[in-house]
Amino acid sequence: MEQHTYNVDINWTSDRKGMMCSPELRTDSNNKLNCIEVATPPEFAKGIPNIWSPEHLFTASVSSCLMTTFLAIAEYSKFEFIKFKCGSKGVLDQVDGKYKMTEVYLYPEVFISDENLRDKAMRILEKSEKACLISNSINSKVIMEPTVSVIP
Repeated sequence: MEQHTYNVDINWTSDRKGMMCSPELRTDSNNKLNCIEVATPPEFAKGIPNIWSPEHLFTASVSSCLMTTFLAIAEYSKFEFIKFKCGSKGVLDQVDGKYKMTEVYLYPEVFISDENLRDKAMRILEKSEKACLISNSINSKVIMEPTVSVIP
């Protein structure tokens, strides 16, 4: 596979927040940039609640990578499922006097229609966790607690 790059631009707007955009991500209408407001989280001085923070984005990156990897491996394996969802929790802690995202907990749930597919679903989830490029790129410990549910 060849090397790829992903561009992100951040512009400070006010206080402890800014607007994050990528020139590669456009909305369908009017070719407008698809942007996300980002801010210091409220746990820090002058942090702002209810806005995406770098800590949320870090956690979301790991979680969304698990999902997209699962979808690719499931498709390649011709594995049919009804639904996929994944809760996640990132843990920020101080290590050697520096803040660090020390752990990311992933709670993926795969819904299947046949109990006989449970083991295959678990194997694909485990492969997905091992193959996730974001998890493989970070120092944080990634802990996955998967669930497979049967919907008759």
